[in-house]
Amino acid sequence: QAHLVEYGGGSVQAGGSLNLACVASSVSPSIMGWFRQAPGQEREFVSAIWFVDGETYYADSVQGRFTLSKDNSKNSMILQMNNLKPDDTGVYYCAARVALGSNDYSRPNWYHHWGQGTQVTVAS
Repeated sequence: QAHLVEYGGGSVQAGGSLNLACVASSVSPSIMGWFRQAPGQEREFVSAIWFVDGETYYADSVQGRFTLSKDNSKNSMILQMNNLKPDDTGVYYCAARVALGSNDYSRPNWYHHWGQGTQVTVAS
């Protein structure tokens, strides 16, 4: 049974930084991604990374502030979040997909496995 566990998160003042990590077990992802969901909002894409070549994608809202990296040996990824804004507040979810094929990385339903989520709160 595939299992994704998120680490990190917490509360920070605007302009601060946080790191999120996700480790996948019992599965070898082809691609992993981060999504977030604010109260009353739909789950939205944040960032994703292909494990085969490291190609990385970011939502426009986080481009230049967030950096996603991977560790193939540990089936894990780390999201470095800098210059955080109150709009970054939400539950952050780790996602993974095993099968190759299309590159629909920003669509939640494209992913096979999900973590339980970790809260990020940015105070103004």
